[in-house]
Amino acid sequence: MQPSLNRIMLYVRDVQATCDFYERHFGFSREKKTDDRVTELSPANGGAILMVHPAGKAVKTGQVTVKLVFDLPDVEGFKAKCLAQGLKFGAIHKADGYSFANAKDPDGNSISISSRAFACN
Repeated sequence: MQPSLNRIMLYVRDVQATCDFYERHFGFSREKKTDDRVTELSPANGGAILMVHPAGKAVKTGQVTVKLVFDLPDVEGFKAKCLAQGLKFGAIHKADGYSFANAKDPDGNSISISSRAFACN
């Protein structure tokens, strides 16, 4: 059996702010077990679970080695909805039949909204 990627660990400075961000803007739901340092955020429509873990003092947050990409067919509409909620994405870029826009979460982690998964190739 081959392994599958279903969880992504995010090391953050403010667990509460990060969880609030992904719940508010992307519809994740939160689960935290007693005596567990990890808070799990599950997406409403399936996909990878974000495991939110407090970052140690030596951990540099907000590096661009990882970007979380959220698939949706209407980048422009979702961007406008997020702006009304206080999340500002950058310019919408067009590439090979799809569009995307970038932003940062509260810890400076790169996120993107993209219609690539819905593009007809």
